[in-house]
Amino acid sequence: MMNIQTDWLQRANELVATLTRSMSGPPVPTTGTLYTGVDLGTAYVVLTVVDGEGRPVDAAYTFAQVVRDGLVVDYVGAVNTVRRLKAELEERVGRELSAAAAAYPPGTGRRDVQTHRYVTEAAGFDVNAMVDELDAANLVLSIQDGAVVDVGGGTTGVAVLKEGRVVHLADEPTGGTHFSLVLAGAHKITLNEAEEMKKDPTQQRSVLRLVTPVIQKVASIVQRHIAPYEPEQVYVVGGTARLKGFEEVLAGELGRPVVKPEDPMFVTPLGIALASMRAGEQR
Repeated sequence: MMNIQTDWLQRANELVATLTRSMSGPPVPTTGTLYTGVDLGTAYVVLTVVDGEGRPVDAAYTFAQVVRDGLVVDYVGAVNTVRRLKAELEERVGRELSAAAAAYPPGTGRRDVQTHRYVTEAAGFDVNAMVDELDAANLVLSIQDGAVVDVGGGTTGVAVLKEGRVVHLADEPTGGTHFSLVLAGAHKITLNEAEEMKKDPTQQRSVLRLVTPVIQKVASIVQRHIAPYEPEQVYVVGGTARLKGFEEVLAGELGRPVVKPEDPMFVTPLGIALASMRAGEQR
């Protein structure tokens, strides 16, 4: 069991590390079709690109408040943000990006799922797949048994897997935006300043201390959904889980091991691009 866990974690870390290196390094040589993943998050909009072999090519992201709890609340702002990131990536890779997948939180209604599609199409993409965020994350993680938890800006998603099949799926409010609200209130600063504080390595310890009650709330959500299935391990992803010590607090509350990839922020966005690649293979 340990070797299997080590293998998947190493693979996930290598994929994400390749993606993050591409963001600051020279363009990755590519041939054939490129596939894009569009992640409309509550705090960040992220676009990732993979080639036809599933190899990470590039990514771009920006802070944006165009989505709230998985729902698009600023359609024009969302379209313009995705369009701008698309143009930025196209300039870097020297190729037009057309095929794309977009994602949505678990439990999102059909109309709201379509809105995510419409935003992506309006930005100039040919949408070949719509994928649940947790399914996207597991395209990178390849978990067969356990619980995958995606803690985003506005919500916490939970998927329980048995033998590679999702047996339970849920999504509830509480995420990184709530961290920012706590920090903004405690320090009397703006939400944007609180967002920067969360990312400051020198302030991780003090941030963790202040937001621990919110992590405990996340844990209570996770525990409620996984309790009937008793998974041996929990695998946590999402930009909010970047906070140093997050997984330790979560593990203490859940009473079971919590595994976190080295950079959990890009796991789901990368999986969205892989979903587009898989859809392209089937055409």
